[in-house]
This record gives sequence, structure tokens and C-alpha cells, in this order.
Amino acid sequence: MPTWSSSQYLKFEDQRSRPAAELVARVPLEAPKRIVDIGCGPGNSTELLANRWPKAAVAGFDTSENMLEAARKRLPETEFFRADAATWAPDGDVDLIYSNATFQWVPDHLEVLVRLLTALKPGGALSVQMPDNRTEPSHVAMEETAADGPWAETLARAGLARDPLPGKAVYYDRMAPQSASFDIWHTIYTHPLDGPEGIVEWVKGTGLRPYIDPLDEAQRADFLAAYQARIARAYPARIDGKVLLWFPRLFIVAVKG
Repeated sequence: MPTWSSSQYLKFEDQRSRPAAELVARVPLEAPKRIVDIGCGPGNSTELLANRWPKAAVAGFDTSENMLEAARKRLPETEFFRADAATWAPDGDVDLIYSNATFQWVPDHLEVLVRLLTALKPGGALSVQMPDNRTEPSHVAMEETAADGPWAETLARAGLARDPLPGKAVYYDRMAPQSASFDIWHTIYTHPLDGPEGIVEWVKGTGLRPYIDPLDEAQRADFLAAYQARIARAYPARIDGKVLLWFPRLFIVAVKG
């Protein structure tokens, strides 16, 4: 897994929290008693859950101690713990399992989602959002830069790129039969950012981490410069000088039957 930085991630908190908030808003539960936020990061999504359901027992977990430390500072009364989304299972009745932008990193995540949906009590909800941007220029440029430079051999050994998400019909066929209701949709967000360097700063907090973590300081600087040059070609400036980052995301809300 990449090395996560809460401060880097939160540079774009408003934009990153928007899909999290929209996912919370689509959960069709009135008064869940117990909620778990998988891949809670610095606690921005957990805070949304706690605000919507203030009487619920809300907990969050992550693999990153840096993220957990930030989450505990943000929500000192909330339980946060370290765990892996690939193997975690609820230890009792959970009404809502929620996850914003985590499962795209989990190998065979569809099978994990099916297992978690099965673990819910009847009427419980599994609510998930995942970036679906592997074919966007921002991520294509990562792979092209990784293959074109003195770092190519190092990065080739690292197994960097996450797998593309399955199609929506694949999720439907595996999860809908266990669901009393199943909702799946795509949203493409448009983020105006301050030039190519704005896009680089954005992805340094997420998708670019596996590419730059294995490099030493000098190689990292050269990689980022080469990557930014590709980004500048792929994202031309608009009339006000900003560039537009298109960001597709996949949402799933399944209520167990």
C-alpha cells in the first residue's frame, strides 16, 4: 500500500468531501445504531456520518497511522482503529458499512464487498464510492511517465497500477441478488484547479503515491517534472488560466434483504 499523508490529502478537502457527502445523503436509513467507516482517512467522511446520525455509534478504521492520527485529532470522541479493508469483518450487528474512495485499492474487492454485505443484518446498508479514473489522462500519464525514465526498472518491479473497476453490470449481478434494494451510478466531477501543478498536487495525495514512494528524492523530483509536463499537454488552460480535472466516480448503495 502507498504511504499516505493526511496533510497532502486535505489540501483539497472540500472537493474530496463532496462525493463523500453525496454518498452519505443517498443512504436510505433513518436511524442506524452502529456505523463503520472503512478507510476513514483523516476523518472527513467519518465526520459527515456523525453529523447525519448524531445518536449512532460511529467508528472508523484505516491502514495508515498518519491518517488515523489526523482523524483522532479531528474527532476525539470517535473510535478509530487500525485494520485492513481486505480482511476486516464486523464483530457484531452493524447497520451501515460505509467506504469513500478505499476499495479501488483492495485486490478482489468485489468479493470483499459481497462478504461485507452478507455480514450485515437484514435491512443494513453497504455504501461505497470508488474512483473510476484509470483511463483518465491524469492516470494514463502516470503509467507513461513510469515507463519512460531512469526509474522505469524500479517502478516496473513495484506493480503500481491498481486494477480497473469492473463494469456496473458485474457489481449488479454479484450484489443485487442479496439486496432488498441496489443502487449503482456514476458521477463525473469537474474540478477547476490552478494549472497543471494543481493536478499534480491533487494526485500526490492519492493515485500518484505508488509511483513516487519507491523513488529517492532526486528521482522523485525528476519524475514529478516529467509527469507535470505530460499533464500540461493533456489539460490545457481554460479562459481564466485554470485547468479542469475530470474525475469519474462509481457509487453503490446496497440494502441487505
